[in-house]
Amino acid sequence: MFINYAHRGASQYRPENTLISFRYGLELGANGIELDLQETKDGKLVIFHDDTIDCKSNGKGRIADYTYAELKQMDFGGWKGAEFAGTSICLFEDFAKEFLGLDLTFAIELKVPNIEKQTLELIEKYKKHDRIYISSFDYDILAAVRKLCKNVKISWLIQEPIKRENIEKLLAIGGTQICPAAKNATKESVALAKSHGLGVRLWGVTDEAVMRKAYDLDTEGMTVNFPDKLTEWLKLYPRKGIKK
Repeated sequence: MFINYAHRGASQYRPENTLISFRYGLELGANGIELDLQETKDGKLVIFHDDTIDCKSNGKGRIADYTYAELKQMDFGGWKGAEFAGTSICLFEDFAKEFLGLDLTFAIELKVPNIEKQTLELIEKYKKHDRIYISSFDYDILAAVRKLCKNVKISWLIQEPIKRENIEKLLAIGGTQICPAAKNATKESVALAKSHGLGVRLWGVTDEAVMRKAYDLDTEGMTVNFPDKLTEWLKLYPRKGIKK
């Protein structure tokens, strides 16, 4: 099954990485969710992407500068539109309670180090299946995840194209999936990864034209801000034989 990951939820239409964004992504036909984790000053895991909260809230600074209670008082939706004002930041545990038991595939990106253990513990507490990938651009974070858990699926997000060197590096920690930007992916590089037993997920799908080109590369899935458009494309051109 090809996975249509709602990237930070339906982030083209709702404030990203919020419960309303994730819920709307599923309404638009996504069968996967991608999200980002960071840690608050008091050690809570929350879902947020950027290095600072300046552009995506009415606060300033880093997630780590604030306790969860302090962040809870801020508006993480008004930047997207007045109708979303008052939207709260989301605890990963609240997300896990609502979503990890659903028949979906998850890409959980760790944005900062030293949250690996808590992330794995919460996943283990709420998961109902193993279609959960821990991802990061930071290879050391993924290596730490592997030391803590021998079975979890690992996805390495990379800036460069797929090549033999990064394939071998990922395999050294028992990686599952390699994730280049869509603009850097080719049929040959995807085939190379698959020949080594790795799946491929694409990111950086910025518009429908990129989405259509990326779909032709025979990957396992892609993250999109507009899952409704990928849903419609999949109806027109269904793909068979790709494992979850």
